Parts: sequence; C-alpha cells; structure tokens
Amino acid sequence: MVYLDNAATTSPKPQSVRQALAIAMEDSVVNPGRSGTAVAKKVAEDIYNCRKKAATLLGAKQPENVVFTLNCTHAVNFVIKGALKKGDHVIVSSLEHNAVMRPLSRLKKEGYIDYDIAEVFPFDTDMTVRSFERLIRKNTVMIICTHASNVFGVINPIYEIGMLCKKHSLMFTVDCAQTAGVIPVDMTECRITFLCCAGHKGLYGPMGTGLLITDGTPLKTIIEGGTGNNSHSLDQPEELPERLESGTMNTAGILALSKGIDFVNKNTPALIYDHEMRLIQTAYKLLKNNKRVQFYHHLPLKWQFVPVLSFNVLGHTSMQTAEFLSKNNIAVRAGYHCAPLAHKMFGTDSFGTVRISTSAFSVENDIKKLVYAVNKFVSLKNNY
Repeated sequence: MVYLDNAATTSPKPQSVRQALAIAMEDSVVNPGRSGTAVAKKVAEDIYNCRKKAATLLGAKQPENVVFTLNCTHAVNFVIKGALKKGDHVIVSSLEHNAVMRPLSRLKKEGYIDYDIAEVFPFDTDMTVRSFERLIRKNTVMIICTHASNVFGVINPIYEIGMLCKKHSLMFTVDCAQTAGVIPVDMTECRITFLCCAGHKGLYGPMGTGLLITDGTPLKTIIEGGTGNNSHSLDQPEELPERLESGTMNTAGILALSKGIDFVNKNTPALIYDHEMRLIQTAYKLLKNNKRVQFYHHLPLKWQFVPVLSFNVLGHTSMQTAEFLSKNNIAVRAGYHCAPLAHKMFGTDSFGTVRISTSAFSVENDIKKLVYAVNKFVSLKNNY
C-alpha cells in the first residue's frame, strides 16, 4: 500500500519501535511503581529515560514535567479542564482541531467559560499576533493555538504568540500534534505553559501514546486514583508526573515510544522535515499540472508549512476521490479532518478536502503513484 495518511498516524513504524513493543509484551509485563521486582525497577528506569528524551527534544525544564497520556486529545482535555476556572476567557486560533474546540464548546454552553477565535493570517506574523491581541479581555487567562494545521499544514508563529502571552501574563497552550518530531519545538524558548502532542505521529510511537508537558503550572485533576506512591493517603499527589498519571500506564507503548524518539533523534527532525517537504512539494507541482485538481494555497514552502497537503478533484467529492485512491491501494484522508474551523477559514467547509501527508518512510515513487491515480480518476468518463 502507498500510505499517505501520516498526519493521522505514521506508518510504518521503525523496526526498533515494533521490536520494543513486542519485547515489552513478552518481558516487561509488570506494573512499575507497584512492584519491587528487578524487572519493575528496570521498566521504571526505562520510562523515566523516555521522559528525559521527550524533555530534551521539546525543551521542557525537567523530565518530571513530562506526563504520559493516551493521545494528544487526552492531553488537551487535561489542560482545558484542569487549568480553567469559572468565568475565564480563552482565545484560540482559526485553525484549531476539535480536540480543542469540543471541550471548549461544551464548557461555554454550560456557562463555565467563554472563548473567542482569532483569525490567522497565513504568512503574516504581525497581523496574526495583532488578531490575538485585540481579543484579550480582563478575564482572558489563556491562548490555545495549534502549531500547525492538520488540514492545510500552515504553521502558526508560536514564538511570537508566546511573547504576547508573556507580555499579558497569559497561559499558553500549544497543540503540537503535527509538529513534534517534525520541526523544532522548544517550549521554554516559546514560553509555552502546556505542550500537548501525540506519540504516534511525528514521534513514531504506537497509537495509545501521547504527551502533556508543563512548565510546572499546577493543574486540577480530572482523573484521580492509584499512582503507586503515597498510597496511605486519599489525596491525589501534588507532584508531577504522578498527579496526572493515575492508574496503570501503557508501559509497552511508552517503551516503544522511547525508541520512536530515538529514531527521530538519530535521523534528526531537520533531515526528516526536508525529506517530507520535498515530497509534498513534488506532489503539489505534479498535481498542479492537472486543471481539474484544486488547491487552496500556493506551493508549500519550508517553514511556512508542515508536510500536509489538501486538494480536491473538481466535479467529485473528497470522499469519492479517496475511495478511488483506496481502490488503487493508496491511503489518504478525506472529509473534514476533525477541524471545521480550518475548513471554514479556507472556504472548504461545505465539501471538505482530500489530504495527503508524508513520513520519513515515504518515497518519491509513492508520489508518482498518487499523481498517476489522480490523473486516471480525472480521465474517467461518465463521472465516477
């Protein structure tokens, strides 16, 4: 299969990740923090090492601030429901995923908080920052911003938005689902309070892994339970990461994620990004030759986009195009990508798009097969 749906989850996973997952299920079926065996202690050390790797890669102050979650959505919900209090106001970007918008929408409907949407001006940092700043109120406490759109790949200026948050003493939450492991992210440099990301995308870990990294700002808990320490107390621990890691952890997934981070570090995000963007640019240039293919922005340029590209075939729905590609053994994503705000911003909210996304394992022949199949689809008579 030609797999071009890496924005959803990267596939294939590195061999080292697959091996680590299999070995963990065979040799590390223990509960770290709940057992004093030598194996449990070794697993606890390995989990801590994964925290250290993530902290170094993403600019966290210390490994203890790295909290393992099920996915990026899980991490975002921890932040929104743990940091906000009644009467607070939040500002989000016009590119946000439903991982952000649905919990905020529910809290707003319940009269708990309010939020406004700042229009993003792609490739104009000053206008984008001003768009956020003019929405700040006396009760504004947080800006939540995706680092890059999961639909159109547009990168937001998180450094400048972080400086804006510092200026107004606001918490800053960044959704790095599409950027962690792909382009440099330094939460300390960008004044990020809470960084949320998936383990199964650009970090090449298995599904069921995610990260919430904090700068130490306290969060109320939304899940309480056993943490393996202070078990004599009925109060949830105050210290991180235990405060936010109740219950049995995804040990095998975390050990495999650790190998995924190793893979990223060995190949370097810079080289991976160059490779993936070169393929995306090739796809854009080749598909642009077909007048029936519709794009919604100019050629994706480095540091303006991550390797994600959306398009449509005129006269066909995105689902029809994706179905045809699937029958030709090409995996893409069609529809609204859980991001209606982004589609509204780019004018595709009534029909969605076909999305392709590359990984370190994608090759030029994958793009050639995609282009061939799209051109074949366009040439079919009597419509598809």
